[in-house]
Order: sequence, then C-alpha cells, then structure tokens
Amino acid sequence: MRVVVVDDHPLFRDGVHTALGADDDLEVVGEAEDVASAISVTAELAPDVVLMDLNLPDGSGIEAVRELSARHPEVRVLVMTMSTDDDAVVAAMRAGARGFVVKGAGRRDLVESVRAVASGGAVFSPVVADRLAGYFTGLAAVPGREAFPQLTEREREVLELLARGLDNRGIARALFLSDKTVRNHVSNTLAKLEVSSRSEAVMRARNAGLGGVD
Repeated sequence: MRVVVVDDHPLFRDGVHTALGADDDLEVVGEAEDVASAISVTAELAPDVVLMDLNLPDGSGIEAVRELSARHPEVRVLVMTMSTDDDAVVAAMRAGARGFVVKGAGRRDLVESVRAVASGGAVFSPVVADRLAGYFTGLAAVPGREAFPQLTEREREVLELLARGLDNRGIARALFLSDKTVRNHVSNTLAKLEVSSRSEAVMRARNAGLGGVD
C-alpha cells in the first residue's frame, strides 16, 4: 500500500515514515508540507492513501481533502490531527476524509488505520468517535423531533443536514450512507412533508428550528 504523508513538520513526517516503513506491506512513496505540494505529489505518485494534517501553512487541510477527493476519488484520505473540534471533524468528513487519527496515536493504531482506509473502510480514533457520537446524538434531539412526528429518525437526520446546507453527497458522507439511499430518504422526506422541492423542505425545517438557524 502506497502512502503519501502531508504535514508541515519534517520531524513528524520522519516519524510517520519510520512507523509505516517498519511493515513490509506499507511504503511511504512521497511527502508534502502544504496544500499545493500535497495536490502535486498525489497527482504524480498516485498513492492508495494520503495521510493529511489539517493545519497547513498555505491553506486548510480540509480544502486539500476536498480537492484530492474531487480530482482523485480512488485515493483514500486519512486525517491526522490534534484537533477533535466537532466542526473540523464534520467538515473534513463532508470534504471526503475516510477516517481520523489523533496525532500521538501508537504505531500499531496508525498502521491499522492506514490499512483499513486503503481497504475501503472508515476509521476513527476513540476520541474522534466520541465526538461524532455526541454530534449525532445532538441531531436526534433537535426540535424537529416534535415538529415532524411523521418522519423516521433517519429522515429527521437527513432533514437536519439539508437544513444545514448539505447536498446529497455531503449527507451520504456524514451519515455513512450510499448516495442512492440518501436520494430515497430525501424523496420520502419531501413526500411526508408534502412539499415539492428541497428549498421548501429546508424552509420548513429552519422554521422549526433545525439547521442551527434561529
């Protein structure tokens, strides 16, 4: 499995290189220190996995994730971060990240995370998983629970994310669903709300207090 490491600290990149290089089935084929070089190196080397820091000197790692996902959908992006902020985690998921590893994780955890993502899975360190659990628990407690009793729990989650401005692809990533499943949920939600468009559904959702809009 071919890996590119993106981080602006040379010593950290060296440490990751050493950690991954100890396994025969992993090879660090390139490194990058900023968004521009991450995009260039990925295009040149076609890795299986990009290990991506979110804090880069020339821009946001989230933008780099979004750019790589758009240009190279076959490449899996695994985020390495010190931040477990809910907004950063969810934003990176929306951008296309397939997992999160908190910096400071042990070598074995890092190696297993790279392997899992390279194989098509999604991985989250325990701290990040706790954050996501809290985030989606919050979704279940939104006012729409009472406002739209005809909706299922999943349809409420979809409506909440619609109200937050996500498109179908973003909702699919946030809820770990296929695009087709999300389309079905959106269609069912619009039918149950008796509206003819997404914009009408969003308006009703926001009027009920969903989407973080007063």
